[in-house]
Amino acid sequence: MAEPLLSARGLTKRFRSGNQPVPVLRNLSLGLGRGESLALTGRSGSGKSTLLNILCGLEKPDAGRVQVLEDVFDSRNSGNDRRVEGRWAALRRQRIGVVFQDANLMPALSLLDNVRLRARLAGQGEDGCGDWLERLGIGELAGRYPDQVSGGQRQRAALAMVFAMRPALILADEPTGSLDRHTAEAVIQQLFDLQARHGCGLILATHDTELATRCSHHLDLGHLPEA
Repeated sequence: MAEPLLSARGLTKRFRSGNQPVPVLRNLSLGLGRGESLALTGRSGSGKSTLLNILCGLEKPDAGRVQVLEDVFDSRNSGNDRRVEGRWAALRRQRIGVVFQDANLMPALSLLDNVRLRARLAGQGEDGCGDWLERLGIGELAGRYPDQVSGGQRQRAALAMVFAMRPALILADEPTGSLDRHTAEAVIQQLFDLQARHGCGLILATHDTELATRCSHHLDLGHLPEA
């Protein structure tokens, strides 16, 4: 069995539409070991992005428990909210690489400096940061700023930022949604190569059922049983 990396138990999340609660996640549990990958599929609104946000501490579940490495977060005993948020922030800075649907780049920094900053915050060296941009096909754009490149190029720079931090866990929300098919395949191959090389975990939200079959495990949020 793979060494435990992440586990979630009994996750429940509701939003409100007017005065009515709208359940998104109902008593959901999952686990992931080092070197394993999990594909999240399901129609829009099935909770894929919400689940990823909970697993990296950007949203709080209404109920349930999340453990990432040695850190445990329980909705029943959140303690000091500021301290809990600080623990999550430290994990996202050093151990959890998050790739959002919209590239989260600092507009005042070049693409290369965005990657260098991410590596530095994670305690990694900056020497190979330009190499990640090269591998993702945008090395010649290293000196440009985010508003000087296309959306797909910004997304590849965001992936380079995650690769440069060498995380224990990668959470990716439709990471190739803005890329053409050929570029998307190259980027996904880099993602799986990184995982194989460093033994990190990967949770990937995708509408691509073919991509989902390449992961170790598959969870269809659109076909979960009612709690």
